[in-house]
Order: sequence, then structure tokens, then C-alpha cells
Amino acid sequence: MQQFMSQLQHLLSAPGSGPVNWDLARQVAASQLAAAGDPAVSPFERNAVEEALRIADLWLEPATSWPSGIRSSVAWNRNEWIYKTLDVWRKLCDPVASRMVGAMGDLVPPEARAQLGPMQSMVATLGGALFGGQLGQALGSLAAEVLSAGDIGLPLGPAGTAALIPANIRAYGEGLELPEDEVRLYVALREAAHQRLFQHVPWLRGHVLTAVENYAAGIRVNREAIEEAMGRVDPTDPESMQAIALEGIFTPEDTPAQKASLARLETVLALVEGWVCHVVDSAAGDRLPNVVRLGEAFRRRRAAGGPAEQTFAALVGLELRPRRLREATVLWSALTEHRGIAGRDAVWGHPDLLPSDEDFANPQAFAATTNDLDEELANFDFTAPGAPEEQPPGEDDDKS
Repeated sequence: MQQFMSQLQHLLSAPGSGPVNWDLARQVAASQLAAAGDPAVSPFERNAVEEALRIADLWLEPATSWPSGIRSSVAWNRNEWIYKTLDVWRKLCDPVASRMVGAMGDLVPPEARAQLGPMQSMVATLGGALFGGQLGQALGSLAAEVLSAGDIGLPLGPAGTAALIPANIRAYGEGLELPEDEVRLYVALREAAHQRLFQHVPWLRGHVLTAVENYAAGIRVNREAIEEAMGRVDPTDPESMQAIALEGIFTPEDTPAQKASLARLETVLALVEGWVCHVVDSAAGDRLPNVVRLGEAFRRRRAAGGPAEQTFAALVGLELRPRRLREATVLWSALTEHRGIAGRDAVWGHPDLLPSDEDFANPQAFAATTNDLDEELANFDFTAPGAPEEQPPGEDDDKS
């Protein structure tokens, strides 16, 4: 036992605390990106990104009822995307990791716990390192695919910061066989639309993140899968921690409450993505020669999810793609037809005004029922519990 604990302590010498060893996660992601390549952002690319976001904001003016939501326009390399979004990943992943670490502690037999004594905390440290290593690999893969700060629908970056990743946009454009400047401008339109939505709907950021947290709270830990994974760890070989896979450890609870939580999450992700798709297509109009092809490619990309998103889903039990993207886009189009741009965007005035999952089946009927929306809005107390409480720490309640 003493020899085992000595080897284990050596294995876990990397700094870090909490349910996830985030220092290790960052190191693993950086190492993965270094091996695959992480091109630095050139001055030309930085200027091109700033210009694309400036043009995108101009094009969006007549397509939305809100002014620009961009405070700063930046170009990131892949490592910068990880660094700038890590705080939100920590908020999303720590609750799930805590349950995994707790389940690992339960695997230790009672008699062994007595022998371990105060060093039983090493088991939790092992869990944090194990999860951190796996999460680092997933984030490294995601960083090689994402095109912008808001690319996967979650508000991952700092509020008001519009960011594009030039290296990934270039690679994506080559795959589509389309001009890089046209792809960059389309991505900029999506990012600028995403920023407008989250900047001018102050409750939305907290609402989305709370929906993710509520869903994660119902994820069940498969202890047999943990035991099998732990059996493949060699305390004398730190690389064995990165070689194992944690797929199958997390599964959603098959309960009515968890199904309802998943439905709420999928609905809000689809509504955000559907609104972005609708206003971007409206803003681009006939300005981009390949706008139809680009729109369809991005819908397929978001609806199907890439390999990195699938890896992340297996790791934390959460899919980051909206399942009902097309229906949501049609719904926002119907609202624009019935209510106009201002009336469509007014639906974001309060979470209770948003369409439900059932409304996706008949968007015209939902759009028609919003004709009295002004009266409904007048009766809402926007300071009532539910909106401000969902705001993340540091956000001003009266920000508009």
C-alpha cells in the first residue's frame, strides 16, 4: 500500500484542485494543439477579421431591432480560444466531474478507506486529474474546429467580445471549396448576430447556462464504467491516464424531470441558433454569391456536430448541437412575417414569451397568437424572480 501511494503521489504531482484538474486540462489541450499546429494570427488576418465584423454589423442593422452588441473585435489562435473560454467550461463541467469523483471514492472498499486515512483525498485528486486529462483532449479537438467565440451556440467568450479563429475558417473554407473572404464574412455575420442577441437580451446568458447546469444535474454516473476505466490506469505510467477513454461513464437519467430538462435545453439552443440563422440569411441576402450554399453547409454542420463535439458529448453526457434547428429557423421567419422585425425580437423580452417545443410543430399558429404581444409585454414584470437571478455573477441587471 505504501509503495502504491508513493507512485500515485508522483503521478498526481501536477498542480490543480477541485473536481477537475484544470491546469492539467490546459496543458493537455496545449500539447495536443502544438502537435497538430496552431498558426499565429498575422497582422493581415487580424485586420481582415476586424473589417469582416465591421461589415457584418452594418449588414445586420436592418435585419434586427437591436444595435451592435460588439465592444471589441479580435482574432484568436486556437490556444487563445481555450484560454478565453475556460471560465465557462469550468462552470459547465465541474458539477458533472464532482459526481464522477464522488463515485470513484465510493469504489474504494471500506477497509481500504480506513488504511488510507487522510490520504483518501488522493482518490479525489486522481479523479480530477483523470477528468482533466480527458477534458483537455476534448477541448483541444474543439479548438481545432470552432470558427468563432459563439460557434457552438453557448456564450463561451467574454461578453461583448466578437472573436474569429482565422486558421479554422481558412481550413473550413478549403473544405467547402469557397473563397476564404466570403466564408470569413459569413462567419462574422453569425458571430455579430450572436453578440447582438446575448448583449441585448440580458437574461439569456444566465438562462442558457442554467439550462445546461440543470440538465447536467440529472446525469447519472455509471460506476461500472469508472471501475473498468480505473482498472486500465497504471500509477507508474502517467500517460496511461490519457490513453483510456471515459465514454459511457455519464448517461442521462431516464426520468420525466430529466427528459423535461433536456427538452428545455434543446429548445433554447435551437431558438438561439435558429434566430442567428434567420437574421444572417436576411442580412446577407444577395450580397454574398454563395449565401445559399454557405447557409446550408452551416445548418448541416450545426445539426450533425463534428467529431470534437461528439467526443465532448461522450465525455460529459451533453450534446452541444440543436436538434430542431430547421424548425426554429422557420418559426422565427413566421414571426417576422406576422410581427415584423421588432415584433419578432420582442419575443426575447422574457423567457415566458419564448415558443415552446410544441410550438415548433405549428410555427404559423404561434406567430399568429403573438399579435397581442404588446399587451402581454405590458403585463410582464421584468424584475420578477426568474430573470435577474439567472444572470451570471458580475453581470449588471440593468444592462441593455
